[in-house]
Amino acid sequence: MTPESELDQAEPLSLEAQLEALLFVAPATVNPKQLAEALDAKPKQIEEALNALEASYAQRGIRLQRHKGELRLTSAPQAAGLVERFLDLEATTRLSAAALECLSIVAYQQPITRPQIDAVRGVNSDSAMRSLLTHGLVEEAGRADTPGRPILYATTTEFLQHFGLDKLEALPPLNLDHLASQAALPIETASNGAAGEVELPSTPEPPAEEAAN
Repeated sequence: MTPESELDQAEPLSLEAQLEALLFVAPATVNPKQLAEALDAKPKQIEEALNALEASYAQRGIRLQRHKGELRLTSAPQAAGLVERFLDLEATTRLSAAALECLSIVAYQQPITRPQIDAVRGVNSDSAMRSLLTHGLVEEAGRADTPGRPILYATTTEFLQHFGLDKLEALPPLNLDHLASQAALPIETASNGAAGEVELPSTPEPPAEEAAN
């Protein structure tokens, strides 16, 4: 029996296995619609198979990363040190405290403009934002519908990968009441008694180590 005939007689791959193969060879992120078209499957079938695939990775060395409707396979964050040693990667460059502040603000308030970031921090953020853009942790995400149409910024898939997140929803919750009480600043209420917006006196730390490639 030839190798070709053996392949012909092999059991067909499950939808999860087919998805895994496509995600593995994809040169960039892909979306569910692309996968559905490639596999001639319905969007609901693709989403169910992706959920099953994601669950199967829980105890394995790879993860299914989701960001802004795009998908890709990544190594598990717990394996970061092992991967770096195996690939003999150069030592990572540490972000400055200012860059980390900006990154935290963008992560929790995205999309957000640089003037808004400056307003939260109380200082100019040009240098810190350039650093984040250079490291690929934030990116332009359109323009705000306000006078001057300033650029909006959001986090990238590299941000998720670096901090070991599968999706933005995995960010630790931000407790505004706690932050306001820590800074001894009461939360103002609107005239109708509803809670008003709070300007953070300080920003939360990112959900992982302060290193960035």
